[in-house]
Amino acid sequence: MALTERGIQLRIRFFGILFILAFLMIAGRAYYLQVVQASELQGRADQQRQRVVKLAPQRGGIFDSKGDPLAISLATESLYADPMLIKDPEQIAEQLGQLLKSSRKELLRLLSSQKRFVWLQRKLDPKVARQVRDLKIGGLQFVTERKRYYPQATTAAHVVGFTGLDPEGLEGIELEYDRQLQGEPGRLVSLRDARGRGLASADQLVQGGVAGYSLFLTLDRSLQYIAEKELSRVVHETGAVGGTVVMLEPASGRVLAMASQPDYNPNLAGRSPADNRRNRAVCDMYEPGSTFKPFLMAGVLEEGLARPDQKIYCEDGRYTVGGKTIRDHKKFKELTLKEVLQFSSNIGFAKLGKRLERERFYSYIRDFGFGQPTGLDLPGEVEGMLRSASKWFEIDLAAISFGQGLSVTSIQMAAAMGAIANGGLLMEPYLVEKVTTVDGQRIQKRLPQVRRRVISEKTAQQVRDMMVAVTEPGGTGTRAALSGYRVAGKTGTAQKVDTVTGGYSPDKRVSSFVGFVPADNPALVLSVTVDEPEGKAYGGLVAAPVFARIAGQTLGHLNILPKGTVAPLTNQQSTVEPLPDLAALLPEIETSDGLRMPNFSGMSYRQVLQTMEKKNLNLKLSGSGQVVKQYPAPGEVIHYGKQAWVRFGV
Repeated sequence: MALTERGIQLRIRFFGILFILAFLMIAGRAYYLQVVQASELQGRADQQRQRVVKLAPQRGGIFDSKGDPLAISLATESLYADPMLIKDPEQIAEQLGQLLKSSRKELLRLLSSQKRFVWLQRKLDPKVARQVRDLKIGGLQFVTERKRYYPQATTAAHVVGFTGLDPEGLEGIELEYDRQLQGEPGRLVSLRDARGRGLASADQLVQGGVAGYSLFLTLDRSLQYIAEKELSRVVHETGAVGGTVVMLEPASGRVLAMASQPDYNPNLAGRSPADNRRNRAVCDMYEPGSTFKPFLMAGVLEEGLARPDQKIYCEDGRYTVGGKTIRDHKKFKELTLKEVLQFSSNIGFAKLGKRLERERFYSYIRDFGFGQPTGLDLPGEVEGMLRSASKWFEIDLAAISFGQGLSVTSIQMAAAMGAIANGGLLMEPYLVEKVTTVDGQRIQKRLPQVRRRVISEKTAQQVRDMMVAVTEPGGTGTRAALSGYRVAGKTGTAQKVDTVTGGYSPDKRVSSFVGFVPADNPALVLSVTVDEPEGKAYGGLVAAPVFARIAGQTLGHLNILPKGTVAPLTNQQSTVEPLPDLAALLPEIETSDGLRMPNFSGMSYRQVLQTMEKKNLNLKLSGSGQVVKQYPAPGEVIHYGKQAWVRFGV
């Protein structure tokens, strides 16, 4: 009996211990699942009962120096479907194909898939979205996303760039500052049942998402418009294949305008050839020709190898170097250094290059920033072409002395000329001046950066005075002169290299003018290049007048009056063509019938602007005087995303 009781006690204890161990194991497992793995399991559960789709982030805006918008993100609707809820894919594909202008076959493939979520079309035109919604098709849903919009159309397109559908920056500032502009993407979350079917649309929501930073550029939209207008004019008048304009503030390196032709509309970037989208001011190289001569002159004066009043014998127009004959456009005999620059004597500069010699000349070329990127905050900048001085032959030294045998970019030329205008200091050019949050809190402020001192203030002043003579009577750049201002500059006409023969083309040239104004206290440096103009291609005939027109309007806009002027001049102020604000957001004001084009015939610039403001219109304006043409015609519908414009004339 005692043995039986003892056995029972042992069994009780044994099973008690087993129970305690089992309880501890269950409790430990419960703790592990509910505490240690809680977040992971919760995530799995959410994945099973939620459908999460990553949406495009809201990019920050891009603005000019005055705060006018160059790139913004608009709210727009994207269309998606749950194919499992689509009852008649073929019929719906037929209906949607007409509205979305998409392939019926591709839509049928998407609507017939076994997935629970497919994009049908992202970032719809508001009118199309409304038409799709009116169909009331089960299984179709909309979500609000952000679409990149460029309210100034072609203005500053090569600088601002454009984005893809994602949206990621593909060109220009959009690409260079993509990380700052991008922001954090939101998520479309919808609930589904145990069989994966979507629940009520009311359960769908967008979570998260942080807007990207906004950028404020150094560009002035008005000056950019002036530069683009005048560049477009000369390219079309001369039948040129392209051209560039770069405008800098020499004291700081701020880029005030940067234009390139041909241009394009970033709202419709996919419809433009890649060649039109290239920013030629930073991507294209050309031989500078005579515009390069002031930099050699600066090196010669800085080294004390000649005096400004010293004379050089120019060999009566013919000079042999290294077995090659160099010619001047006139038979010059003795010229002072000032006259050598004023009359642009190739022979005179070949002799000056010989005095400076290869190594020192090469050093000055590098110090002025050639043969290396300027550091401008844009993608795709090339460094130009400059061979090492050890590879120069005697004829190479002579050719480079008057701007052939090396290649530069427009931004390099403007920055280098800025060093002469700025008392010998080479500044680093830049475009983005300020970075802010969406609510205006400043994140970053760019300050001017001095890269190096290239020449002394005395030498810079001497070269400036010589360059003024270029635009005075007898010089090659008289068409760049401005009444009431001292203009310093240099013309250039360089032959282009023939890619077939490897030599210089007999008829293809680059015409250019680079200078600054006012010469006594430079407010702006301006580089103008015209690529392959037809007919007389001299820089003094083609590019110099463009410099004068842009500089004249710019000085009026900046309120820099002619020397001796006491009060503002009415005619000086009127040279600046009024610039319309093209930032009206069409998606917010479009009615069910669409906006219709008013009749602007005969209206003045002011009357058109007043009508635009009253009717919330977004139109591109060009020219001056009274309205002579408009598109679309009066009474026709203005479609969102399509260009609408008014042209003025006399």
